[in-house]
Amino acid sequence: MVMAGLAAQAVEGAAVTALRSVLHRARQAAERSGRRADDVRVVAVGKTKPSSLVRQVYDAGHRCFGENYVQEIIDKAPQSNKVKSLLAAVPNLAMVEGVGNEKIANYLDRAVSSLGRKPLKVLVQVNTSGEASKSGIEPSGCVELVKHVKLECQNLEFSGLMTIGMPDYTSTPENFRMLSSCRSEICRALGMEEHKCELSMGMSGDYEQAIELGSTNVRIGSTIFGPREYPKKQAN
Repeated sequence: MVMAGLAAQAVEGAAVTALRSVLHRARQAAERSGRRADDVRVVAVGKTKPSSLVRQVYDAGHRCFGENYVQEIIDKAPQSNKVKSLLAAVPNLAMVEGVGNEKIANYLDRAVSSLGRKPLKVLVQVNTSGEASKSGIEPSGCVELVKHVKLECQNLEFSGLMTIGMPDYTSTPENFRMLSSCRSEICRALGMEEHKCELSMGMSGDYEQAIELGSTNVRIGSTIFGPREYPKKQAN
């Protein structure tokens, strides 16, 4: 038991060290793009890691965390795969990324309304790589979806756009430039200032490049916490 505890502490210490490295590299990338470090938010994504490991990073001073799946953030919230469950279980939820169609937007809007909480910030997901396996609105439809969120979803606060690059990074710069173009188009159509429309793009393998291309929000999981761990399937 003691050895296991020491091993866990070693892993947790590694996560804090990795976080500091990510923040340093993110700051350098921001400076290369002519921005301040404060212009870029680093979201630490816990994925399958235990809440104790996430807590260690929190205790080191980090305050922005995310999860890819609803159940994971509910399990790690101080109060414990539905949107309403998420909103009820995590009252301090700051933002939901990945609103890729009107149906999701409407469902979120109703869920927020039924709980009587303040409007929820959302990012519209754009499928910039054109992969059928990815969620998100096609770039050609982003203006209409954003209009719907802003005009028809009174309990949602449109905060920007997000995208996920291709796994092999072959088209990452194109994907990121496409998202930036979508932002420009949206801001022209809706009379918004571009600095008020976030760009969430970049993960462990490409966050520095994403920041250099204008990202304001990077989602870092494995670089901080290690690779995702799936439970082993039981033999029949």
